[in-house]
Amino acid sequence: MNLLILKSDIYTKSRQQLAAKVLNQHPAIAKWTVDREDVDNVLRIVSKRSISERDIQKLIEPLGLHCEDLPE
Repeated sequence: MNLLILKSDIYTKSRQQLAAKVLNQHPAIAKWTVDREDVDNVLRIVSKRSISERDIQKLIEPLGLHCEDLPE
């Protein structure tokens, strides 16, 4: 299992439901969550195989959503 932690603009329930449409269907994604109470709206993705930040961006950007690497 691989873990990807990203900063996102998924700050509402409706944006989260929009993201769910593509993230739930991706065969490499085992589980994902969004912490909408965190200032960075942290998108946490557990994948069955390696998946990149760019792969996730390609999935959600057509929906008007954005994510990027979370600086430490």
